[in-house]
Amino acid sequence: MQVREFQHLIAQTYFEKDRARGLPATFAWFVEEVGELARAMREGSAAGMAEEFADVLAWLSTMASICGVDLERAAAKYADGCPKCGGRPCRCP
Repeated sequence: MQVREFQHLIAQTYFEKDRARGLPATFAWFVEEVGELARAMREGSAAGMAEEFADVLAWLSTMASICGVDLERAAAKYADGCPKCGGRPCRCP
């Protein structure tokens, strides 16, 4: 699945509810999911981490949609490597 497809899927599923909640409250849910991801990483559960990464990505996607940002276009910032040095891997000090 491409980033744009994922963002569209999440928008179809949650956009109206998330937009009605508003960006500040949606951001709070996102931060809560980041906390759950941190906990899963500390516990070292691969399944738990995968689930929480998916949740974080979904909440990030819905916030981008609320803000009118195309995540696939935004991600293109990194298409040529590090945006500062152009390296792959990054050679920035």
